[in-house]
Amino acid sequence: MVQDGLLRPGVAAGASSPDTRWWHSAVIYQVYPRSFHDSNGDGIGDIPGITSKLDYLKQLGIDVIWLSPICRSPMDDNGYDISDYQDVAPEFGTLDDFDRLVSDAKDRGIGIMLDLVVNHTSDEHPWFVQSRSGSNNQFRDFYIWRRPAPDGGPPNGLQSSFGGSAWTFDEVTQEYYLHLFSQRQPDLNWENPKVRAEIYRMMNWWLARGIVGFRMDVIDYIGKQVDQEIVTDGPHLHEYLQEMSANTFGQRDIVTVGEAWSATPASALLYSGHDRRELSMVFQFEHVTRQWDDVFGKWRPKPFDLVELKAVFGKWQLALAHDGWNSLFWGNHDLPRAVSRYGDAKGYRVQSAKMLATVLHLLKGTPFIYQGEEIGMTNIPFSSIEQYRDIETLNMHRLHLQAGHSSEEFIQGANQSGRDNARTPMQWTAGPHGGFSTAVPWIEVNENFETINAENAMKDDGSIWNHYRTLIDLRKRHAVIVYGDYQSWFDQHPDVYVYVRTLGRERIVVVASFSSQEITLDLPAELALNGIALVSNYAPVETVERHMTLKPFEAFAVLVTDGPTSRS
Repeated sequence: MVQDGLLRPGVAAGASSPDTRWWHSAVIYQVYPRSFHDSNGDGIGDIPGITSKLDYLKQLGIDVIWLSPICRSPMDDNGYDISDYQDVAPEFGTLDDFDRLVSDAKDRGIGIMLDLVVNHTSDEHPWFVQSRSGSNNQFRDFYIWRRPAPDGGPPNGLQSSFGGSAWTFDEVTQEYYLHLFSQRQPDLNWENPKVRAEIYRMMNWWLARGIVGFRMDVIDYIGKQVDQEIVTDGPHLHEYLQEMSANTFGQRDIVTVGEAWSATPASALLYSGHDRRELSMVFQFEHVTRQWDDVFGKWRPKPFDLVELKAVFGKWQLALAHDGWNSLFWGNHDLPRAVSRYGDAKGYRVQSAKMLATVLHLLKGTPFIYQGEEIGMTNIPFSSIEQYRDIETLNMHRLHLQAGHSSEEFIQGANQSGRDNARTPMQWTAGPHGGFSTAVPWIEVNENFETINAENAMKDDGSIWNHYRTLIDLRKRHAVIVYGDYQSWFDQHPDVYVYVRTLGRERIVVVASFSSQEITLDLPAELALNGIALVSNYAPVETVERHMTLKPFEAFAVLVTDGPTSRS
């Protein structure tokens, strides 16, 4: 529901947390605007296109739309290089279009969350244009400049996440500027109080337009200490976040999520602890990076390891059980498609996508759905580097070739883990270009759009889409899903994930197979219960048997009331 201009989805009945928040029971849906829906036939998704699909999202049941960056940008990194924080990129629309989206979404009980990119700007931002114009310019200290090393090279060995040195030499002022991503994304100097004041002013300007939250891009970078080569978790990071909160959203009932690849359970409690006055939660990526190669990273991912995944999920569930809050996600704009990475996109796409949704949405935390995940969209099988659009992938391809690796080997890894997998257009229909646009899209549509699309999914009672609707509805009706304690079983089983959520007299038993083969499982007596079938991806299950055989990628959840009555 909406009150006082802010979104307030109802908290699940019977919630007993001492610190309940509306976003505890909410489900957030990420939209990548460039790839969601094109309203004007230029091949690029836009804000009116998002507005036209609000009824679809309302029917799905989500509470908040997180928009990847929509601000004016030269699009070197698809909008994560902002040249004007208070204007909309023309290819996406206008401020009036944005205001209409906020209003129309609010009418449907949906809030809009913006992507806050404040570690860096575009090199076309007026601040940087001024900063590089002369060493004495008033904006010089808005960015991080250093003199060359004695040999004339970069000041130190800091590396860009997109490959190569994080320092670029500027001929005009004969100094280097820092960019931890593209050289067209210079890092802001957060040690400068004028920078922080400008950012807070901008944030309040967007909050006044009625948004309900921020997702904060690489927020763990803003406290960097470059001379000590400290990139993340710098000594002033949490001081800055507390100052940000006090000057912007701290007195508002909104949701804030910090992207923090460096986060640990201990640091997550610093970000999101009840009394810390910082953020609602962080995105942590341990379950992602544990599956990467030790040398080649995501470009040569390890075979999926369920035992590792369960260990990470369990660690975070327990660490944030009584303070802080978890974000729950399989994918986003930087990650591969969930069903391709963790499920079986070829043999059991529907069953494994439903299984993954069941496992994630019944954990404690706020679930995030990335666009297309709800219909089981898959990775795209590109065959040549020319088909890619992502700056990271293109840079890394060049560096891998320079290191003597083959292009074919790199593309194999990119097809598994590259960012463009998540950025292909949303598949709406079986029509031309998947119903995304009437023109040729900015990046290819996955060739399977004729069978995998939203129109087909909405007509099918047994679809992945309807499975997501069920899970979203359950979260709003059962406090045990939102606030229940977590306990796992079979932690060392390579193919099965079993956990229990408990709140008062209610328990939910969740059983899921990650295997394409049938699995025989002997459950302990305390899990063998009669109850109510909540959700399943095969036939409904009301009785948890002591000795059971799970079908390929089978998953179900049973709600049990009045305690652990064993049937043994």
